[in-house]
Amino acid sequence: MPSMRNTYLSFLLAVFALFPLGVFGRVITSLSQLQTQYDFVIIGGGTAGSAVANRLSENADVSVLVVEAGDNNVGNTNLEIPFLGVTLPGTSVDWNFTTTAQSGLNGRSIPYTRGFVLGGSSSVNLLTYHRGSDDLWNRWAQLSGDQGWSWNSVEKYYRKSSRLVPPADGRDVTGLVNPSAHGNGPVEVSVPGFPLPIDDIVLNSAKQLGGRFNFNQDFNGGNIIGIGYMQSAIGEGERSSGATAYLNPVFDRSNLDVLINTRVTKLVNSATSGTPHMNIVELAQSSGGPRVRVTAGKEIVLSAGVIGTPQILQLSGIGNANDLNALGIPVILNNADVGANLADHPLLANYFQVQSTGTWDDVLRDSNLFGQTIGQWQADKTGLFVDSPGNTVGFFKLPAGSPALSGIQDPSSGPKSAHTELIFVDAFAPFGSVPQPATGNFVTVLSAVVSPTSRGTVKLASTDPFAKPLINPNFLGTNFDIKAMVQAIHDALDFMAAPLWQQDFKPVPFGDLASATTDDLKATFAREQSVNVNHPVGTARMSANGGVVDANLLLKGVSGLRIVDASIFPVIPECHVQGAVYIVAERAADLIKTAHNLS
Repeated sequence: MPSMRNTYLSFLLAVFALFPLGVFGRVITSLSQLQTQYDFVIIGGGTAGSAVANRLSENADVSVLVVEAGDNNVGNTNLEIPFLGVTLPGTSVDWNFTTTAQSGLNGRSIPYTRGFVLGGSSSVNLLTYHRGSDDLWNRWAQLSGDQGWSWNSVEKYYRKSSRLVPPADGRDVTGLVNPSAHGNGPVEVSVPGFPLPIDDIVLNSAKQLGGRFNFNQDFNGGNIIGIGYMQSAIGEGERSSGATAYLNPVFDRSNLDVLINTRVTKLVNSATSGTPHMNIVELAQSSGGPRVRVTAGKEIVLSAGVIGTPQILQLSGIGNANDLNALGIPVILNNADVGANLADHPLLANYFQVQSTGTWDDVLRDSNLFGQTIGQWQADKTGLFVDSPGNTVGFFKLPAGSPALSGIQDPSSGPKSAHTELIFVDAFAPFGSVPQPATGNFVTVLSAVVSPTSRGTVKLASTDPFAKPLINPNFLGTNFDIKAMVQAIHDALDFMAAPLWQQDFKPVPFGDLASATTDDLKATFAREQSVNVNHPVGTARMSANGGVVDANLLLKGVSGLRIVDASIFPVIPECHVQGAVYIVAERAADLIKTAHNLS
């Protein structure tokens, strides 16, 4: 999700002073410590790379190298405290990307957060955990031409990747989650461990209203539609990331090397003729520093993420030939889909002023109170900071006859998949450019379009592997996306007018939301204030026809290279995406083991 950096900056400086980053565990920091060859070289120690590294290194006869551009996650308490996820964008654990000017956002460029640390974006996100609807996976199977991606086939990988654990406060959550919908994997998932005053209002309103606002007991049960408790990658009040769940626990494996603070400058083709064989990785720790090459005896696993994966491919001569030629990069494989099809969820903060004084607005205004709340977490892992800022969430289909769907095929994956999302926050959550008011109490309803039809690109700006690429998500670039966002604003207003809200909170639209009295004004409001949820996918998409990788995640047109991260998603999930990344990684590990006859 986008940064709250304006509000939290002063607090964040103090937090980093209290909890400095430290490096522990068996990691490599110097290129001189490398072997010249490993069986597998995994590029990226993020959400997917951490999981693949764990599963491949289970076999003691297999050597694995993980190359991570960022630092170690271990010892950085800022990554551990769930609530502090909102403070991490713009810091040393963020790539600090910025989009190109977005025409759908009235020409604005916005920050684009990606994790620059072991665990990747699972170390810096706001933790929401969804596996995706049954429809989504069945659609993937159809698009890939492989029933191995259907829900019936991938369910075992979902259950292998995560498990339900009690919330931080240990309370009975019977009826608020379905334990049978969960598995026994290493990623810990829980419902909120610090109930907020608005939680019961949201959930009971859903039960009273029904219809489009129906209650959903468990979003990981296969049907994403409805309103319910947020499920997040949190266990015992701490973040559960790809690094903490998969990678840190196996640092002591003698067949696993984890190299940090190192970039992949390019992949090298070792074939002298015929099909390119990409089995050599070139590494560097600074733009002008020495280059070191490492060979993958079995294959390279490219898990550099939705931005990093297409960037590395293009630097290696794999991509749109016209773009590569313009930069003087020799073309090894002409594939215009590399870096194309970028999809993400636009997000808008809708503010309501309320009469209740029980919101946590003052925690953001008072540095002493903020520090006390951190102290409470440090003492016994309790309090507000055991959760991300929002405890409740809803996913919705557009109403029948919605103008957003006029003349187009429904972009959602099916009846169990959503078009839009609302997240309910018990305070003024400064997402975007609007600062928190100095006084007053607020509720924020974040609205998002989760089945967007807009598609963008990731392209090289330079041949320097240390230069940031050009990121154009094309937010709100289609008629569907802007009309769906307008409907989401209507849904926020309608839901906040429910009887239970009016008893005590009596919410009143605030700021630009209050002025957006027509659909045209709501569209203008969305274009002027929307940011993003940081759920990019699709820049190396899997497809039966065209695309970048085949159903086994092998790069088409070359040998020796497999891609395993959210860049391979054929379409964007209509939910938060980290859970789907773990499923992909778990299945990919089995595909790799099968391909190389590994147990």
